Amino acid sequence: MGTRLTRVTRELLSRNPDEALRRAGAVVPDWCGGTRIGDTVRDYNDEWGMRGMSRGAVVVILSDGWERGDPTVVADQMARLSRVAHKVVWVNPLKASPGYAPLARGMAAALPYIDDFVEGHNLNALDDLLEVISRQSAAR
Repeated sequence: MGTRLTRVTRELLSRNPDEALRRAGAVVPDWCGGTRIGDTVRDYNDEWGMRGMSRGAVVVILSDGWERGDPTVVADQMARLSRVAHKVVWVNPLKASPGYAPLARGMAAALPYIDDFVEGHNLNALDDLLEVISRQSAAR
């Protein structure tokens, strides 16, 4: 996640995961620019949620939860998202670290509104994510 929302749907269509990630990384203008999770989720809710794209969807957020903005905005916007989405899955690359606890302000604010909180530190963890998404989709 960067400081703003960037659509990467087309870039992720490649069957080769390395190529898909390379393409996605190339189009995100503010990659590693810090995160403003609350503002980004608000932008998503305003742009896509209002069009009904979130309604009944399994929404996946990939972030370490470090927030540069106000964590109350994260909580408000995650609550808003969770009311319309079927499920919200949060993928955190730090979750697999020994001794990890979700204490970052953004992560702590988002946790009450997350249905599944999974690791995202390697490709095996992303395989596990696919199982979570499949399970959530089948439960609909």
